[in-house]
Amino acid sequence: MELSEIVVFLDKFLEIGNWEDRSMNGLQVEGKKTVRKIGFAVDASFETFKEAKSRNIDMIIVHHGLIWGGIDYIRGLISERLKILLKNDISLYAAHLPLDAHPEVGNNAQLIKLLGAEIEESFGEYRGKAIGFTGSFRSVIELNEVSDILSRNLNTNTKVLDFGKSKIKKIAAISGGGAFGVPEAADKGVDAFITGEPEHSAYHTAKESRLNVIFAGHYATETLGVRALMEVVRDKLIPEVYFIDLPTGL
Repeated sequence: MELSEIVVFLDKFLEIGNWEDRSMNGLQVEGKKTVRKIGFAVDASFETFKEAKSRNIDMIIVHHGLIWGGIDYIRGLISERLKILLKNDISLYAAHLPLDAHPEVGNNAQLIKLLGAEIEESFGEYRGKAIGFTGSFRSVIELNEVSDILSRNLNTNTKVLDFGKSKIKKIAAISGGGAFGVPEAADKGVDAFITGEPEHSAYHTAKESRLNVIFAGHYATETLGVRALMEVVRDKLIPEVYFIDLPTGL
């Protein structure tokens, strides 16, 4: 399939043009014109690119891209990463905030669905737009059960600030570095807020707000959107896809 066709589909499906983002979303590095195999990964790293090369992947779609606000110089790590892509004619496509916020395949919608809750409304304002979601369980669920579901399905070790109710009905989710959503979660009467990366400043806000917070790992919480997008691409564009799983433990 033509690279240009894939890019047009992704840009439209993810509504790339509707987002102001430090990430340069969309096609960041252009490789061969014809794509037969697409790799999916969370991070645009040298290790990711090496794995793509070894598997004869023509295009990589990532959540954390290579270019953030532009490139100031091409040397060191940037040079090495670009070399392996350009030498092997591999394209790189990035979707940061658009993949966090997407109502179908987004990291945050997928987190709510993974827990078996029903999505209710947008949540987590970032740069003027919501990137997360709230959701509710049909019946109350124990806090430790929420944590266990995340640990099992994301292959992660959760960190729980159990400052609120032990029985959970309403939740909110912002994947990755979403601790900025703690005050909003408290204001909206959420019973448990799920995010990825622990942040020191969240501790006292959560404690004083009597809010449960579950940190499930930055990497782990952001595999969901990439995997869900991979299935869409498999069904609609190219059947040969591969998930490059390189967990950071963070």
